[in-house]
Amino acid sequence: MRRSVRTSAPALLCGLALLAAGCGGGREYALPKDVCGVPVSEKSISPLLPEGERLVMQGDRLADMSGMCFVTVDSREGVVAGVEKTDRFYDPMGELVEYKFTNRKKMGPLPFGGAGAMGDKNFVISTPCGTPDVSHLTVSVSVGERAEEDADRRRADMEAFALTFVPSVKKELACTA
Repeated sequence: MRRSVRTSAPALLCGLALLAAGCGGGREYALPKDVCGVPVSEKSISPLLPEGERLVMQGDRLADMSGMCFVTVDSREGVVAGVEKTDRFYDPMGELVEYKFTNRKKMGPLPFGGAGAMGDKNFVISTPCGTPDVSHLTVSVSVGERAEEDADRRRADMEAFALTFVPSVKKELACTA
């Protein structure tokens, strides 16, 4: 009897360790292929979303009107995206929007025109659209507390998302600029 306890205890511990490892977080939901109707690449949105079981998307179809879209995972904020159709350029580095940022920095030259500002957990980009109905767009995105903890890495992840998301918004709105 003594011998079987000695040999079964390590096996039991290994089994419990494997069981615990399987229960310790991870991503159990499918990554979204769009954010409220605007196509996104799974590669660009993945680092912005927390681990969890259930992803829920609520809000307005961003290409239909000025609106907001909320992507949550297990009731925790993942990504909040907003698109506002405007009649002119609004400078994301201007004093009027300074309050929206923590550690605001100007984004480098954008490949699609316009200007952007990046904070520790958000970005705002103003870009021309050029249609008769929509002169400019302001695209705002913020990420939740569960995004990458390293601020530099999170900023790089948000910039990668911005460089794919904003052109997708412009395409969905049939922007010509």
